[in-house]
Amino acid sequence: MGRVNLGEFEQLVLLACMRLEGEAYTVAVLEELEAAGRSASHAAVYIALRRLEERGLVESRSEEAREGRGGRPRRLYTVLRDAKQLLLEYRETYLSMWDGIEIAGGAR
Repeated sequence: MGRVNLGEFEQLVLLACMRLEGEAYTVAVLEELEAAGRSASHAAVYIALRRLEERGLVESRSEEAREGRGGRPRRLYTVLRDAKQLLLEYRETYLSMWDGIEIAGGAR
């Protein structure tokens, strides 16, 4: 796989999917992002998940409808190995860039 560039939001969506451990679907990912203090729309999460799937970073499967959910099936997403490796590379890059930087008195 060639180097794939991910934006901040796509990285956060992947991380939310990883936190959800096989139970990642649009609404759950949205809730995970909001719990972390990142607001997003349902449409933005849906589009990001589809784009990540098209790029081969997640795979999805349809889950049959269950009672109590209004009878609607949902699509569950799983983060693939290439995406996990890519996230590790991004993490290392950010940590390397932050090394030695201190912000005194907080950000303005």
